[in-house]
Amino acid sequence: MRDYFFTSESVAEGHPDKVCDRISDEVVDLYFRATLAEGLDPWRLRVACETLATTNRVVIAGEYRGTNHVTRDLIAHAARLAIKDIGYEQDGFHWENAAIEVLLHGQSEHIAMGVDSDGTKEEGAGDQGIMFGYATNETPAFMPAPILYSHRILELLAQARKAKSGAAAVLGPDAKSQVTARYVNGRPVEATSIVLSTQHLDPNLTSADIRAIVEPYIREALGDVLPIAANCQWWINPTGKFVIGGPDGDCGLTGRKIIVDTYGGAAPHGGGAFSGKDPTKVDRSAAYAARYLAKNVVAANLADSCTIQVSYAIGVARPLSVYVDLKAPRCDAAQLEARLLEVMDLSPRGIRKHLELNRPIYARTAAYGHFGRAPTNDGGFSWERTDLVGSLTDLVNA
Repeated sequence: MRDYFFTSESVAEGHPDKVCDRISDEVVDLYFRATLAEGLDPWRLRVACETLATTNRVVIAGEYRGTNHVTRDLIAHAARLAIKDIGYEQDGFHWENAAIEVLLHGQSEHIAMGVDSDGTKEEGAGDQGIMFGYATNETPAFMPAPILYSHRILELLAQARKAKSGAAAVLGPDAKSQVTARYVNGRPVEATSIVLSTQHLDPNLTSADIRAIVEPYIREALGDVLPIAANCQWWINPTGKFVIGGPDGDCGLTGRKIIVDTYGGAAPHGGGAFSGKDPTKVDRSAAYAARYLAKNVVAANLADSCTIQVSYAIGVARPLSVYVDLKAPRCDAAQLEARLLEVMDLSPRGIRKHLELNRPIYARTAAYGHFGRAPTNDGGFSWERTDLVGSLTDLVNA
């Protein structure tokens, strides 16, 4: 079907689940910082962290291996700073007053046996599973338009809220957005429906009041790339009031927003969450690698879109399968699959080395998507680089 409507949603950094994702990734970063500061081997580090948040309570649980200098007090302090940065200073959820319980313990020896290299075998995958990567040329970020612009709406509102100046200062941290795009001949041409529910600190504000505050930011986020249709349906705070928000209004858990984190439903998802996991867990690192390869394929003009699946078994170093699916291909798919395996080692260790993942770069991924972001000088979002294009362009119409 070439003409259709497609919808994706995003949630803000103050959404209860995203608060938990942020805290879990802050813990991963904390372990990496301590490991590197102590001169320990980051290849030996293991972290798997889950967070639950509810009314003035945070529970952090999971497993780790490595430095013993990351104490429970340090972890609780990192969690408080994350909650403060997000903006929670409410009676029902306050960065300073919330009770924080830390329950991390040592990693299972049986899991470690399968993952560690020992001189006779390569480092194995941290778990079994399937991972997907996707890219499309429908936006400059090589992302599907509905999810990309849903993210951007919330990012702009968060920036305005945190600036604490102007009308947006009355908004709270918790929010959700949703964009429906109309596609003609497989390309997004306009936004036909926009949904935004945002927490507000003044209980007297109406939905119309909130729309007057947020509409300029929504229009700025979509810009000229995805025009807003003249008959676009606007649904701004459709319940009428959204004062109680965040973990005080709804319990949060790490890993419940995996479609928000990836492609907004426009591509398959293997099922594994990213946040709170060190890069030995292929749920995270192999999904990053698959996105990296797919993006380079599309950036090299080998197809209009590319979906890549990789699969792993726990303790086994090499992927069990690699599958590439192209839309409007301009190359031979079999040749492309072979080339991708030449330009990148898809073993867990190979991925970590190629993308330089043994760094404290994960907290920034916890909101507004793991993909479609700009790579940074300190190695963040390295999987968004397009440095493989030169190794692929000779395949066009080969």
